Amino acid sequence: MKTSFVSIQLTILAGLFLTALPATAQELPPDVQKSAAAVREQLAKMGAREGQIVHQSGGGVATTFPNHHMIVVRYRQFPVAFALPEGLRASNLFAVDGRTWKIEHLKDFKALEAFFRANQPPVKSDTDARAILAAWLTLAQEFHQDGMLKFDVLEKEFTVADDRSKAGGRAVVMQGGNGELAAELTFDKDGKLATAVEKASLRQGPRPICQATKLLDADPIVRRIAEQDLIIMGLSARDYIMEQRRLAAPDLRRAIDRVWERIEKNGW
Repeated sequence: MKTSFVSIQLTILAGLFLTALPATAQELPPDVQKSAAAVREQLAKMGAREGQIVHQSGGGVATTFPNHHMIVVRYRQFPVAFALPEGLRASNLFAVDGRTWKIEHLKDFKALEAFFRANQPPVKSDTDARAILAAWLTLAQEFHQDGMLKFDVLEKEFTVADDRSKAGGRAVVMQGGNGELAAELTFDKDGKLATAVEKASLRQGPRPICQATKLLDADPIVRRIAEQDLIIMGLSARDYIMEQRRLAAPDLRRAIDRVWERIEKNGW
């Protein structure tokens, strides 16, 4: 049986479109879906449109806060940033109590510090200190996130004082730029967070501007730069790439597909 060209194109488009969808509550575990729904309801009351929803549970977060779901809501900033209500930023961190569904919007560094102080388990071992530090570095990333950065928390490099009063470590940028986020946590005599000191040294890489529209530019140098930027941005630029694909003429769409195939092959 012959397959029409139109059918092939529709199949490719459907596959790419599904790949481009952001994480939503429907993709989350059932118990987390309720927390995500509660956050969406609060955002609606604030007059905010729905953003990309991410359940942040890795890097010691789940073990440090077993009674909470840490919900991140991100809004795409490139090539044109969404207009957001006061109090919201490109990336927003919400802690939802999985027992009461009470929501706490952790707006900044100080709010995160207070949340840790109130909810983290006391440090009784090096393992506890390392898990809490990993959770801090995982969640604190969101205050620097523009949707394009990918961090790696270097847990093997963590240091813990002999008396477990301090723990220090860093998360490095693996995609979307370069640099690192370093933190040192100090714990009181009861093993609770006393202070957190953070140092961010971050530099952005390429961001979506108009690269996808320049893949067929008459100037070969412009074409090469556009393709190179898209490859460097990788999977983090998929929403932008898919949006431009839907608007593109057939020749440009095929060029975008070739670049996207390379990005998927790279896997980052």
